[in-house]
Amino acid sequence: MSELATPDNAAAARAQVIVEKLLHTGTVAVEELATLFGVSVVTVRRDLMELEQQGRLRRTHGGAVPREPLLYEPFRYNSSFHDQIDRNLAEKRRIGLAAAALIQPGEIISLTAGTTTTQVTRSLRSGANVTVVTNTVNVAMELSHRQDVRVFVTGGFLTGGWFSLVGPATAQALTQFFVDKVFIGVNGIDAEKGLTSLHPEEAAVIQVMLRQAKRRIVVADHTKLGTVAPSLICPLTEVHQLITDTGATEEQIAPFRQRGIEVLLV
Repeated sequence: MSELATPDNAAAARAQVIVEKLLHTGTVAVEELATLFGVSVVTVRRDLMELEQQGRLRRTHGGAVPREPLLYEPFRYNSSFHDQIDRNLAEKRRIGLAAAALIQPGEIISLTAGTTTTQVTRSLRSGANVTVVTNTVNVAMELSHRQDVRVFVTGGFLTGGWFSLVGPATAQALTQFFVDKVFIGVNGIDAEKGLTSLHPEEAAVIQVMLRQAKRRIVVADHTKLGTVAPSLICPLTEVHQLITDTGATEEQIAPFRQRGIEVLLV
């Protein structure tokens, strides 16, 4: 990649590669990036500075790391909260990248609450030009710095579990949009029992999101496969695709494929 040719496009392309490498590996080094792109160290440092200003990474000595998690101040010393964020983080990053790659410019998408859907949010490409409909406060926070993403946040009652808004006002707000794709985080997905949630109020909201979407995509790491939580979201027949990680065994995946679900392993 030359520093002389189409500098604006080249910088945007480098930025996207940097963000994706961060989500895959958790760290990048200035010297390695300079070699990869065929540019100077000064150019890479400028790229990292601009990405940091956009809120997409945090610079370190000699490189950068992802900007995560956001500092949710009330949860600073809550170990169970941080355990939830960190659990299977590498797998969730890969799932988030794969899901974001399915989103086309100009689309309207919706995102449910959860740590995996948060990774989809963080993986949205630069210049995405999409509208995001969500009942999740932290998704809105994650996207607040993005000029290329319009965000619609529902009203409703705030639940403490994962920043989600629920209730009749939430459901009513969601009916205002017909979306191209919905990305669904779940507590469990089972071939027989379907998609399930720990909370009936959250399940009710997701049911509305499903009705409003053309394509319904579950994002769930392998630990959710075969798990059944107390509240039914929907039968498996209402889902088009499952994106999960390579930690899933063929035995876990086979029942979903047998029922016509497109399974993407990342």
